[in-house]
Amino acid sequence: MLPAFESMWYHFNPPKRDAIQAKHDIDIYSGALHPTQKNMAKKQPAKSAKASTTITSDRYWLVKSEPDVFSIDDLAKAKNQTTHWDGVRNYQARNTLRDSMKLGDRVLFYHSNATPPAIVGIAKVVKEGYPDHTAFDPKDPHYDPKSKQDNPTWYMVDIQFEQKFAEPLALPMLKAERSLEGMVLVQRGSRLSVQPVRPHEFEFVLQLAESLSKSKT
Repeated sequence: MLPAFESMWYHFNPPKRDAIQAKHDIDIYSGALHPTQKNMAKKQPAKSAKASTTITSDRYWLVKSEPDVFSIDDLAKAKNQTTHWDGVRNYQARNTLRDSMKLGDRVLFYHSNATPPAIVGIAKVVKEGYPDHTAFDPKDPHYDPKSKQDNPTWYMVDIQFEQKFAEPLALPMLKAERSLEGMVLVQRGSRLSVQPVRPHEFEFVLQLAESLSKSKT
């Protein structure tokens, strides 16, 4: 079964964002580095032109899905633990799927419209942006008659399950962390269902998940 997504994805105009979130997105998409990353970059030796071809990435994202529609458990149970992230009908999120998400990028999986909403695990991009075929099917709830196969409007990526956290990282907890105060997810009015995540934010989330897991054992 193909995942369906939040109703906001069907809005054809992206929501207005506050200045902090807007600046954050600009930093992400322009490749701006956090100060700690700049220091780390200076210490890194130059890579050989014959470096390994293993796909690695320092780009990170967050995707939202309602758990009663398509949860992290559904992803884990899917064939090859993989699904195509279809149904996105917001232009800004579409641009991210089409242009920015690359093979090997890691993705935080977020349960929205849950009690409480929370980051529940990690996935990775295993296929870069390609036309969302649900837009071409009149019987599909995500059908868009303006999207044509020879000139598609909407795109999707394939993501694959990596890990489910032992304990969900609830949104109120994330908002209380100073290290995440610039994260798109915790900004007022942040409703995009596909969002950028800075590398230091992603690493902090992983540390938080590990810490919470240990505290429960």
